[in-house]
Amino acid sequence: MKLSEFLQPELIKVGLEARDKWDAITQLVDLMVAARKIAPENRGRILAVVFDRERSMSTGMERGIAIPHANSSLIAEVVGALGISRTGIQFESLDGQPAQIIILLVIPKDKFQQHVRTLAGIARLLNHEQMIRALRGATSAAETMQIIKTEEERSLS
Repeated sequence: MKLSEFLQPELIKVGLEARDKWDAITQLVDLMVAARKIAPENRGRILAVVFDRERSMSTGMERGIAIPHANSSLIAEVVGALGISRTGIQFESLDGQPAQIIILLVIPKDKFQQHVRTLAGIARLLNHEQMIRALRGATSAAETMQIIKTEEERSLS
């Protein structure tokens, strides 16, 4: 599954400012609630499963990327949000660097294969240094979406 298939401008926060990874995750879940991708009454339970997953093993990758994620039976389709932090947020990343690009995913509990394919697709996409630089420099949600779509098209060519 491509990032552009479930991400939309209202699920992107350019200039994410968070005290720590828990605050970043909370702000991204709140974007999902505001965009009506998660029911307000499920906010707390979604936060709990994402926090539990993050406590079990940090989702901070390398090169300033974090992909916090979890499964939940409270949703029927993949839900994602993207935050871009100018200063970076400590995410206990593999390389010790703060995360500047944070992609939060909540995936239906009964769709394990989709979970694996979605994470793999995002990892492949973020393997391109040119895209990472472009995302870090994005100034709006619309620009961020265009960067993602352009890179996805280039990757499929």
